[in-house]
Amino acid sequence: MSKEHDSKTNAMRLLDAASLPYRTRFFETDGALSGVEVASLLGLDQDSVFKTLVTQGKSGEHYVFMIPVACELDLKKAARACGEKAVAMVRSRELLGLTGYVHGGCSPLGMKKPFSTFIDETASLYDQVTFSGGRIGCQITMAPQDLAGLVGIQEADLTVV
Repeated sequence: MSKEHDSKTNAMRLLDAASLPYRTRFFETDGALSGVEVASLLGLDQDSVFKTLVTQGKSGEHYVFMIPVACELDLKKAARACGEKAVAMVRSRELLGLTGYVHGGCSPLGMKKPFSTFIDETASLYDQVTFSGGRIGCQITMAPQDLAGLVGIQEADLTVV
């Protein structure tokens, strides 16, 4: 197996298969960093770097929300966006079994199964957004409209004001 194949994540393989342009950014770390720390480390505008949050609605369905790393998910807005009465964050220890990703390395691409995914409306302000590449120490930068087209992501107002 080649080193390039070893370094590819499910998210990158999905983008390659769709022939979508993207850039990977790798960094060394001993563990999960906050999204703000990642943005700073990579010299990126923290408003264009998005974290991936997984929730569960009252119905039992799971939903994925992408919001700027310095922001907090407004659970009421999130519930409204996905048509649920309420949503709650999935516990970190449940992420791997549910998505195939660990806390700090959860990508909206290449999860074990597809979930309805929403991105904060501010993503449309940027030509490129950055998000987890599917492992700690790896980020992907790409056009938000390409990301939305690939996964069927919907825009919504999702953050606490």
